[in-house]
Amino acid sequence: MSTEQPIDLSKLDCESRYDYFLSAVGEEREIWILINDDDCFLKIYSEEEGFEYLPVWPSEIDAQAYVQTSSETLNAMSIALPEFLNKWVNGLTKDDLVVGVFPGEDKSVWLTEPAELKADIQEELSSGW
Repeated sequence: MSTEQPIDLSKLDCESRYDYFLSAVGEEREIWILINDDDCFLKIYSEEEGFEYLPVWPSEIDAQAYVQTSSETLNAMSIALPEFLNKWVNGLTKDDLVVGVFPGEDKSVWLTEPAELKADIQEELSSGW
């Protein structure tokens, strides 16, 4: 067992967090989102870009850390990777939502189209074998 201090991933730049996300999701086979008390998933409106996105995280701990910065009551929810790839990607595309991968403390986020994220995850899965 390692005695190294864990890296504070939220302080990495968004590209590094995206790379970490792909690796972790490839290993753990799940994606984490936040839901409110009505079981509606969190969408964030980007004023700069003028659209909404679904924020996702590689682990429950990372999603819960984001909750600490929110005024809303939110809970982390796991989505199995096959369900995300086969159902959520299509739904997000139909709803014109992009995916915000691993928002950081500085509010930076890697934004990507659902189909692009799916392709990157599939590439990560195939390279891991």
